[in-house]
Amino acid sequence: MERTDVSQRPGTPSLLRAMNDRSALELLLAAGPLTRVDLGRMTGLSKVTASQLLARLQGRDLVEVVGTRSAGRGPNAELYAVRPGCSYSIGVELNPDVAEAAVADVTGAVIGTVTAPVAAEITAAGDADARRLVHDMALAAADDAGIALADVDDVVIGMPGVVDPSTGDIELSFDLPGWHRGMRDLLAADLGCDVTFENDVNLAAVAERSEGAGRDVDDMVLLWVGRGVGLAVVLSGHLHRGATGAAGEIGYLPMPGVPSPASVERPARGAFQALVGAGAVDELAGEYGIVADGAAAAVRAALAGGGAAADGFLQAFSHRLALGVASVCAVVDPALVVVAGEVGAAGGERLCDMVGDDVRRIAPVNPRVVPTTVPGAPVLRGAVLTAVEHARQTLFASTE
Repeated sequence: MERTDVSQRPGTPSLLRAMNDRSALELLLAAGPLTRVDLGRMTGLSKVTASQLLARLQGRDLVEVVGTRSAGRGPNAELYAVRPGCSYSIGVELNPDVAEAAVADVTGAVIGTVTAPVAAEITAAGDADARRLVHDMALAAADDAGIALADVDDVVIGMPGVVDPSTGDIELSFDLPGWHRGMRDLLAADLGCDVTFENDVNLAAVAERSEGAGRDVDDMVLLWVGRGVGLAVVLSGHLHRGATGAAGEIGYLPMPGVPSPASVERPARGAFQALVGAGAVDELAGEYGIVADGAAAAVRAALAGGGAAADGFLQAFSHRLALGVASVCAVVDPALVVVAGEVGAAGGERLCDMVGDDVRRIAPVNPRVVPTTVPGAPVLRGAVLTAVEHARQTLFASTE
């Protein structure tokens, strides 16, 4: 017997109801609060069907009345919105020295946060210590939000390293050598919800596209310059992770005059990393007589101080950055390059303008090069947004 494709089956009443419910939830999250008339107009549903839909969603505690709107001569129309507490998510940014976690409701609003130092032994921890760290962070964040850990539907953990794009599990982490494949399942069992790992720079790009300079840009790259160097690639509106999750490991990009190949076990020796990482920028600043407490401070001091030495340092740093940026842009030709990370962001618009000019002299590309506009902790914000999106998809699927 020939098998019929699901997409070709006629819609059953239950399937159509589920599709309408999902569409309504998506609209309420994107454009709410809305009246019944608004919802009917935007979905193409009749007033009766829209009323039945809202009654169903209210009955499941997914939607609530949040106010009224004047309807002219008739009674005021009730305004409906998704109930914020129908789903909770946690984003975590995990670094070798500190961890941060934030709880958000289904709207993406952060309602609880916690920051804790990470002991040196935890970075090389075994399963029990690693699980305890994440468990304690999630528990503390949930407590700060005034919810139970059992109320959390999804956790996304951002960390430096390579994440398997097919499983969301750790493939390789240089800074957290004790964290390994299998941690995802262990943590999910411990927390009682879905858990996913994601590369930290990829999450910064998620935040940038959602709330920063990359809004409405389908093809962009984000260059992260800090203690480490990383790259996120967005093509046609989607993160490009690569076959093994290693897309964006730009620190290993071969560079003229820098020994190659790099040692996978010693990422600081990667050719591009050796040119633009914080340690290299510190050394470069010293060559130009700029004394500061760290690479980011050196960049800020050069911008503020002016003079031939400061300008020479900034130009040399720009030339180095442009080598990597031009190499990437010659391959993927993005419309936008966002420079982020503690060291990269310190350069602001002036450094970005210099890099853009240098890139155009190297390759036949013309991307806009701009500094990040996501305030605070972009990796953590990206983790929160990703966790919220995961939880929303689960919520939408529950209507089907």
